[in-house]
Amino acid sequence: MKPSRKALGPYPEGRRMKSIQIELPDKLAKALDTMVQQGWFRSEEEVLRFALLEFLRRHPLELSEQFQREDIAWALRQKDAVE
Repeated sequence: MKPSRKALGPYPEGRRMKSIQIELPDKLAKALDTMVQQGWFRSEEEVLRFALLEFLRRHPLELSEQFQREDIAWALRQKDAVE
């Protein structure tokens, strides 16, 4: 099933976006190119945005718990540094 265009954009005027550069293994880059060439996505950027959104949608609890553990560990290190 192809992703919904509505879920991927277009983004409203004035919406800020951060630009990043990544390196991919050749096999993954080829799969990315294939998805665009076959018309599943309009661009490589759209594939990556969709993949990240889908990952975040599927793993919200795990990510939240991980961030909480990291915050607690940071706070404990700060407490130990003061004592």
